Amino acid sequence: MSSQTPLDTETVEAPEITAEQVADYLSRHPGFFDDHPALLASLRIPHASGGAVSLIERQVEILRSQTQSYKRKLLELVEIGRANEALHGHMHRLTVALMRCGSLGEAVGVLHEHLKGDFRAQAVGLRLSRLPEGFEDPRVRPFDRDDPAFEPFAGFLKNIRPVCGRLQPDQLAYLFGDESGTVGSAALIPLGERLEYGLLAIGNADADYYHPAMDTHVLQNLSDLVTCTLHPWLQETD
Repeated sequence: MSSQTPLDTETVEAPEITAEQVADYLSRHPGFFDDHPALLASLRIPHASGGAVSLIERQVEILRSQTQSYKRKLLELVEIGRANEALHGHMHRLTVALMRCGSLGEAVGVLHEHLKGDFRAQAVGLRLSRLPEGFEDPRVRPFDRDDPAFEPFAGFLKNIRPVCGRLQPDQLAYLFGDESGTVGSAALIPLGERLEYGLLAIGNADADYYHPAMDTHVLQNLSDLVTCTLHPWLQETD
């Protein structure tokens, strides 16, 4: 009588191959399907529709989806480029128009015209300090950083730079007066490094048009432009 060993009665199972191992092998052997074309043609992959498609069809579908994604991103970049080009054009026209102004009143009018035209502002608030004696213009109100009405902007004084977002009713009233009810969001632009010339505010009816995360580089350029333009007339009261 022959005796049996454990090897005679037990089946030794090969270690299970994981999906990660298969993926790793195929990535390291890109020519695998070149050597096994029949396997490539016979592979079927589940599809979202409930059926199955060949691997090649699935690859084509993925490539088509990627192409559409790249196309959308390209169109977004084109739109951003067009918007930036238009913005630079607006800034250039405003700069030229302000350079041609011969008085403070004329400069204020040009500023309002371009901001409400090219820059699509629904409201413009301009508060200036050092106003020339006798100067009167309903579009300009005096600015004094020690004015109690300016207290709601105390946080703005800690870091004097352009800021954007939604403002409180008392802040809107201070900046835009009778137009404050039309403003959903605003950009607050200092005139002068220490607010020595005042404030410019641009309001939009859309509550999300100006938001805290937006880039303020153009607004800083606008601040520099307006400050340099108005400086000669505002300096007369020194």
